[in-house]
Amino acid sequence: MTSAAKTKPALSVVVPVLNEAAGLASKIESLGAHCQSSIHHIDVLFVDGGSHDNSVAIITGHGYSCINSDKGRAKQMNAGAAQANADYLLFLHADSEVPNGGLDEVINTLHDHQWGRFDIRVSGKAKMFAVISFFINWRSRLTGIATGDQGIFVRKSLFNKIGGFADQPLMEDIDLSTKLGKVSAPRCLRSKIITSGRRWQQRGIWKTIFLMWRLRFMYWFGVSPLRLAKYYE
Repeated sequence: MTSAAKTKPALSVVVPVLNEAAGLASKIESLGAHCQSSIHHIDVLFVDGGSHDNSVAIITGHGYSCINSDKGRAKQMNAGAAQANADYLLFLHADSEVPNGGLDEVINTLHDHQWGRFDIRVSGKAKMFAVISFFINWRSRLTGIATGDQGIFVRKSLFNKIGGFADQPLMEDIDLSTKLGKVSAPRCLRSKIITSGRRWQQRGIWKTIFLMWRLRFMYWFGVSPLRLAKYYE
């Protein structure tokens, strides 16, 4: 289950972490249960970007090692991928949970496809989250672009061939999807990753929706990710 295992894993799950102590323990336990129930050997690689809370202590306290990296989701995921031993990679956000059987589904899918992603369900009490989830999944099928919240998975050989995630502070998932899409269309799984609705709740649902659409349009029109990151923050 962890990187200390001697046998080569079928899948390496890369989890970037930055100040995720709130709720991290339950996410680790859930992921560990999925690994144990899998018929395959799964490797989990947590990559910390300099947390100031006790995220690292929580990870190590659950028996996992934690890779240290410079801050930045792209940097952290590339660092995890570089140390992954499996032929298949799954990039999973720390506030997301894979569906039952999802890890085996990724492995089986990558036997026949180059890359893909899950559908998403945003968790929370707001009824609007169901609408947001529907349109994220619909947009992804229409464009072939996957977001990090959807759990992008890929053959490691292809990931390395295209140079991994671009070293940029925002839209690294869009950039990766674009590069992967030039190789093949993604396999879009109907199984749903559950991701936290906290960013919508913190900023306001409609404000967050308009902000994300604005940032994506600016990105497509050539605005640099560094400038977009300032808008986002």
